[in-house]
Amino acid sequence: MRSLFMACVGIAAFSAPALAAALAPKEIQATFFTGQPFTASTPKGVKYKMVFTADGNITRGPDGRAGTKDEGTWKLSKDGFCTTWKGSKANCYTIVTFESNKWSVMKGKQAVAIWSK
Repeated sequence: MRSLFMACVGIAAFSAPALAAALAPKEIQATFFTGQPFTASTPKGVKYKMVFTADGNITRGPDGRAGTKDEGTWKLSKDGFCTTWKGSKANCYTIVTFESNKWSVMKGKQAVAIWSK
């Protein structure tokens, strides 16, 4: 029963933010793309330390046992931002405020990560 409850909480956490207003691209840049590390969590609970630098580069490293180290580039888009990880094609996202010091990274209407500071 506890597992079912935790699964429901996780689903709610990654679906409810779609109702919030998205941050403007310049707000995303000023909040996250400063060279300072922050935490990203996937819907499956894998955590990463992320760093977006002002020159358009990104690094991420696992914040625990799961996950892999990676690097890539970022750029602002009309509605948010896009990333290109080594060996992958570009993907674009928007960010909405989830709660105090937490934001949902949205690909369309689906939350793909929670960023926290």
